Amino acid sequence: MPQDDLALQTGDVDPETSVADEDDEARLPDAEEAAEGGVEGTLETGHAAIENAVRLAPTSPGVYRMLNAVNDVLYVGKAKNVKKRLSSYARANAPLAARILRMIAATTHVEIISTTTETEALLLEANLIKQLRPRFNVQLRDDKSFPYILITGDHWAPQILKHRGAQTRPGRYFGPFASAGAVNRTITALQRAFLIRSCTDGFFESRTRPCLLYQIKRCAGPCTREIDFPGYSELVREATEFLSGRSHAVKELLAAEMEKASGELEFETAALYRDRLAALSAIQSQQGINPRTVEEADVFAIHQEGGYSCVEVFFFRTGQNWGNRAYFPKAEKTFTPEEVLSSFLAQFYDDKPPPKLILLSHEIEETALLADALSVKAGYKVEVSVPKRGEKKELVGHALTNAREALGRKLADTATQSRLLEAMVTTLGLPHTPKRIEVYDNSHIQGTNAVGAMIVAGPDGFMKNQYRKFNIKSEGLTPGDDYGMMREVLERRFKRLLKPPEGDAAKDTAKAKADDDSFPQWPDLVIIDGGRGQLNAVREIFQNLGLIQVSLMAVAKGPERDAGRETLFMPDREAIKLEPRDPVLYFIQRLRDEAHRFVIGSHRKLRKKDIREAGLQEIPGIGPSRKRALLHHFGTLKEIERASIADLGRVPGVSAESARKIFEFFHAQPG
Repeated sequence: MPQDDLALQTGDVDPETSVADEDDEARLPDAEEAAEGGVEGTLETGHAAIENAVRLAPTSPGVYRMLNAVNDVLYVGKAKNVKKRLSSYARANAPLAARILRMIAATTHVEIISTTTETEALLLEANLIKQLRPRFNVQLRDDKSFPYILITGDHWAPQILKHRGAQTRPGRYFGPFASAGAVNRTITALQRAFLIRSCTDGFFESRTRPCLLYQIKRCAGPCTREIDFPGYSELVREATEFLSGRSHAVKELLAAEMEKASGELEFETAALYRDRLAALSAIQSQQGINPRTVEEADVFAIHQEGGYSCVEVFFFRTGQNWGNRAYFPKAEKTFTPEEVLSSFLAQFYDDKPPPKLILLSHEIEETALLADALSVKAGYKVEVSVPKRGEKKELVGHALTNAREALGRKLADTATQSRLLEAMVTTLGLPHTPKRIEVYDNSHIQGTNAVGAMIVAGPDGFMKNQYRKFNIKSEGLTPGDDYGMMREVLERRFKRLLKPPEGDAAKDTAKAKADDDSFPQWPDLVIIDGGRGQLNAVREIFQNLGLIQVSLMAVAKGPERDAGRETLFMPDREAIKLEPRDPVLYFIQRLRDEAHRFVIGSHRKLRKKDIREAGLQEIPGIGPSRKRALLHHFGTLKEIERASIADLGRVPGVSAESARKIFEFFHAQPG
């Protein structure tokens, strides 16, 4: 059974902190960012504004913000002596980089916040940069909380699950892990090795017989007392020992138990220990390198190429490698690797607890200050160093190799995506290379649980943080009216864009236009699933809304829905049929299929929610007696949903026809 299905059944994600499991892939900054924001003023006016600030600036530590005429924050900086630092910007003949000169020219006023210490200034600076995203600072992007493994401590039979966010629930937390995928793989292997339950407490308490995880040897079955309390507690202790870094002792214990069972001719028990040992070996093989002398550390390595920076981060905890992740911070080409890495680190730990050791590939200017700031924040001593020899040097070298390869792959992928977008201009006759493509689709079953969806793609591929779903709200729609559903979705999407912003919204819009890293809100191309009829309907909607700057295209499936034989329709043009091997056609297919995947997933979530709320009474011909018989036989609604027609037919009082209706109710295909 796929891991996702088991997670749906047992809920092995902390419900209080659950977020989307899918890790958004880090992307490169927009290639046009360096060219944004021409000079907004003159150096003379900028120097005058900074000189005014110097007169009032303190000689103590603090943080300063440079702002332009519309109050956008251009730059956030810190200083041990704010007056002295600002004076260096105010000198007209000072030899400064072109980036700094552009910043000075755009500055109209400066705001200052005094701090007690330089350490406090460093922490405040990092926090403000993450909040305000000033375009002249290095910006950490694609940042979010990391997942942990939690073994709960508020139930007699502890549960193992994935956890994000505040660590308020009682239990033992192990992490951070670099991605949800790394956590999922580890939890699955731990279940095979230690048979700890992953189900929710509610699911656990309602069981009258063991669930599927017990049958496939991924749970010891404490819910129905297949294992007693001391036996289960021992399994939890072994899992905790393994995650705490004492994996060798745990494996030796299991090996000894396996030999003992084999010697006593208890071969089934010996096979169980063998499988558990294999699961532990699988965890360690997936971890790649596992350090011998480094117990707890984060390793950072930076590589620059083609005007971009890549920071690779490795997490080592309890002597185990818990994954790595690549970041592509936004930074002008003039920033050195040391400058990028220094700013990146302060922002990275703004909302994360640091380990006791941080290893770097480059010597940064303020190593001691950063170590002091992180020590103050964490409440224990944090060491920051650039290793020169030994295993620590090897770990940094490994991270540097990964950074170089990750940036190379990203540059290659981006170049391929850019070529595809450029090819669309020639193939489809677009006025310019599309920077934002929106694809729309809708889904329903006989008009019920109708939902529309929009996916977005750009120069860096699918922009999943821009995806949107629309629950269809129109009451007058005929069930199955695809045109009507599409009309509602498009009107809701574009009326919001057409409405002029007011107040703070107008200020946010102006800031977004000036922000290097902004992704356009207006699409250059809209793609819908359908033929000439759908195209004309959407074209009419666009005309009513006054949309003339957006290109429009419909994609009709080939005969018998054969991929590669699609027909493309565009306004006032003949239908376009591309060769099956045409890269542009393949790209359009990927866009359409992604929209279909997203809308089907959104529809199923909505329908599952309705089924959970309505229960079995919504199924035609299922009354209270049959409902009780089904629940008594299967235990939960989820088990009924998973059952085959034959399994349903074995329930007392459920005929073959009723079994078919129940099965079709849960497995109806959305349109």
